[in-house]
Amino acid sequence: MIPAHNILVLTYWSFNDALIQTYTLPYVKLIARQLPPGSRIFLLTLDRKPAEQLPDLSEWNIELVSVPYQSFGIRGLFMWLKTLFGLLRLIRKQKIQTLHAWCTPAGMIGYLLSRLTGKRLIIDSYEPHAETMVENGTWKRSSMAFKLLFRFEKWQTKRAAFLIAGTEGMRDYMSRKYEQEKANFFVKPACVDLDLFSEAHLKNPAMLSELGLTGKIVCVYAGKFGGIYLDKEVFEFAKAARDFWGEQFHLLVLSGHTEAEMLALSGKAGFDPSALTALFVPHAEVPAYLGLGDFALTPVKSVPTKRYCTPIKDGEYWALGLPVVITPNISDDSEIIVRNGIGSVIEELTPSGYMQAIRETNRLLKSNTRAELYAKIRPVAERYRNFSIAEKVYQQIYKY
Repeated sequence: MIPAHNILVLTYWSFNDALIQTYTLPYVKLIARQLPPGSRIFLLTLDRKPAEQLPDLSEWNIELVSVPYQSFGIRGLFMWLKTLFGLLRLIRKQKIQTLHAWCTPAGMIGYLLSRLTGKRLIIDSYEPHAETMVENGTWKRSSMAFKLLFRFEKWQTKRAAFLIAGTEGMRDYMSRKYEQEKANFFVKPACVDLDLFSEAHLKNPAMLSELGLTGKIVCVYAGKFGGIYLDKEVFEFAKAARDFWGEQFHLLVLSGHTEAEMLALSGKAGFDPSALTALFVPHAEVPAYLGLGDFALTPVKSVPTKRYCTPIKDGEYWALGLPVVITPNISDDSEIIVRNGIGSVIEELTPSGYMQAIRETNRLLKSNTRAELYAKIRPVAERYRNFSIAEKVYQQIYKY
């Protein structure tokens, strides 16, 4: 009989964050399916709400390890010191054999735990983070934060037994920046629940009527503003679209930003707020709202390291048959969109750049019905964002 294999999954996010719900938890459940009977997975989250309000995941043999989050500073330092010692006790008590960290910030604690315990380290969703924070203007290259995380990224890369990147291009970045060559290197893009994001959610008449979107050309965006994402440029694009399509155009944003923040951004761009609907909805309801769209936006800043990420939202858009307007050189997605003729790339963040993308999108919408676009675009999600890709990766790593 194969002995149980216990795993500690390390993240840097709150359990209710979309990055846990869509970017982590589905994969943790896949990992659970690969493990021998009796195995357990302990999932670390940083939560502002009390742990007793978090769900029971024992059905998948997953136990949440919730740590009260403290922001950077003295309190944050004490939080991590306390967490480190608590996790060392957990590793010893629960006979943890593998440390599976999501992204390099969580990989920092994974590296320390691996060095202190000798346990196997796996870095999942392996992509640059330190240089991204510099490129998007959050950190300076001379800052302690950048220097510390970049150094830890090099150490993690060297120590990890397996690296799971979002794109094949990350192999070259690893070689150039971290001066490492690793045999156990896998590629796993941001996959999508193809049953949840499906044609069942296309253009719900009741929802269209309720939101006043019947007969509109609806551009949808699910995500944040600022940081790695554009902000005022989204509304500059929307203004250009409104100028092109007139009152027929409407922007539907699914985001956690406040109405005041949205209105401030739209005001700076001169975008008519009557053509904006901004909502925050639970992830389970996102497919129904995205399905109201005619096309979608992925406004990731075109900084060099974004070549190595995989936006979750693109797979969700494609699974619903939505053409995507995207910035250049984002993961493999910008190239996939051009190669398959399923959207447009905004080559320049200028009025002429916006208008070129709008005209290309208009031609696509005019020459295809919504059903025809779904039939054309859905197979792209099935090819590039299928959870079977991730399952094969985990089968190779957790094989017995």
